[in-house]
Amino acid sequence: MADTKNQGSVENLSGPEAIKKLKELAEGQMCMFCTHDGSRIVSRPMSTPQVDEAGNMWFISSKDSNKNLQIQDDSDVYLTYAIPSKEHYLSVAGTATISTDRAKIEELWSPFVDAWFEEGKDDPNVSLLKVEPDDCHYWDSKDGKLISMLKIAVKIITGGKGDDGGVEGALAV
Repeated sequence: MADTKNQGSVENLSGPEAIKKLKELAEGQMCMFCTHDGSRIVSRPMSTPQVDEAGNMWFISSKDSNKNLQIQDDSDVYLTYAIPSKEHYLSVAGTATISTDRAKIEELWSPFVDAWFEEGKDDPNVSLLKVEPDDCHYWDSKDGKLISMLKIAVKIITGGKGDDGGVEGALAV
């Protein structure tokens, strides 16, 4: 449900509404998946095949990848999503765990993922990363890029103030 302290363009969401927004902004999208290698933050692009009903974010990864090794040492991860054409942005800090659940691998498998593993979904190197979000923040244009730009232009020309067509807030999953 929306936070009752909603002021202006801030809309904090929790529970089912937060999970719905998380799915809208992350599921099926690319993110920069960030881990820590002991001395610095390391980022790489990854696809997000699923945000489940509990708000957990799922990824398919190689067991022997650097990210999996880094997660074994430090399970804190950071995900950043940007869809500039829609003016949708999402930042997630969470805790990652590694899984080899065969049923979940089967559920998330796609032809796109098949290209990364020589033996397909039966490749012994296939693993899953489950990210449980701890802290999420989103920025989202309510009107889309073109309308938002027009509203900004009108405000500049008229010196007006008011709704810029955007909303931001925390997601409590």
